[in-house]
Amino acid sequence: MRRSVVLSVAAVVAAACSAVYVASTASAAAACAPAWSASAVYVKDNVASKGGNNYTAKWWTQGEDPAVKSGQWDVWINNGACGGVVNPSPSPSSASPSPSPSTSPSPSTSPSTPIPVGGLPKHALIGYLHASFANGAGYLRMADVPAEWDIINLSFGEPTSATSGDIRFTLCPATECPGVETEAEFIAAIKAKRTAGKKVLLSIGGANGQVQLTTTAARDRFVSSVSAIIDKYGLDGVDIDFEGHSLSLNTGDTDFKNPTTPVIVNLISAIKTLKTRYGAGFVLTMAPETFFVQLGYQYYGSGPWGGQDPRAGSYLPVIYALRNDLTVLHVQDYNSGSIMGLDNQYHSMGGADFHIAMTDMMLAGFPVAGNTANMFPALREDQIAFGAPSSVSAGNGYVTPAGVQQAVNCLVKGANCGGYTPRSGLNPNFRGLMTWSINWDRFYSWEFKNSHEPFLNALG
Repeated sequence: MRRSVVLSVAAVVAAACSAVYVASTASAAAACAPAWSASAVYVKDNVASKGGNNYTAKWWTQGEDPAVKSGQWDVWINNGACGGVVNPSPSPSSASPSPSPSTSPSPSTSPSTPIPVGGLPKHALIGYLHASFANGAGYLRMADVPAEWDIINLSFGEPTSATSGDIRFTLCPATECPGVETEAEFIAAIKAKRTAGKKVLLSIGGANGQVQLTTTAARDRFVSSVSAIIDKYGLDGVDIDFEGHSLSLNTGDTDFKNPTTPVIVNLISAIKTLKTRYGAGFVLTMAPETFFVQLGYQYYGSGPWGGQDPRAGSYLPVIYALRNDLTVLHVQDYNSGSIMGLDNQYHSMGGADFHIAMTDMMLAGFPVAGNTANMFPALREDQIAFGAPSSVSAGNGYVTPAGVQQAVNCLVKGANCGGYTPRSGLNPNFRGLMTWSINWDRFYSWEFKNSHEPFLNALG
């Protein structure tokens, strides 16, 4: 997201520190490996057994039953029947941790009030509220945000410096935002929204907020400062909107399932710590640009071939490591160059086709950097939305309400897909739509809200 009316277009040329249970490797005698445990974490080439069969993990996994997740594109390989006594399931508390790429342990999780668990509607309307700054869209008080918005992302929490990890959030000053509410009124309005079942999150980053957690000290400061904001304003969680040079991959870091770059590893660790601190009710959303996600189909970092942008696909290890904690991923389908889809054709902004092709990649999964042995697995339908500008002033790539709805109908029902055939099939639990921004939507007489909220409700 950007504060300005139009974002610059990125040129398309181009684990966490928690304990990890390492299962035994398969033996030549095909004895049964330790029994699979839903609470244990397995990494690539770990072996576990269930129901008299051994299974090998293709990548990091937790809670994915090998008996039902061993198909062609699933996480487990079925090695066939095993004999002998099946060893007892490992106890996560006694499991031996594997080394973390980070050099020091995760920050401690001091007690905080758990966030109550509450669901989202099946199809949600998600928007960003300009709370800390002013631009041409004008200021909008929290109390005046219409009830149709299910997730409200407060823009933005920004660092004191790019590498400090010290995130700050303050309301737009009255000198810039005439009519701004007091802090007490803002907090009360947030409480009212949450009482009404809405989710209010701190969006961290944006175009001006470069966040690079290069050290464990920055990681720890990120956790403590973000927690302070959540506690002060009474929020439901965070939205990760890292743009620009916040995330990039070091040379040689080519496996998205096992990242080693500090800014990646420390971010994963920090978010997992926040999730642990606030519990199951913690809401986590992400708003990466296509450059950092779908471009990973062609390029991943600078790669062994060289010559590519080290930021290409750099969100993939973050999404992958946090996929069991992620509430909604809504990629920004705007301010983007042309991106290759799963049909190996380039797709460009401005119509339903771009939304369909880009979103299908997250619903179907895809090989990273063209390597079919290195598959980025599909996310659940209910974890996927897509982002669209609310108006022509909000960003490049505006699509009319009819075009946005054509894309949703294609993804959900397989209807009116144009020239692109989704690889993911039908997705009735597709989560919904995100827009930049609620303020710009108000400026344009609520076109986005008025068009899409009843449409989403009618999807069933």
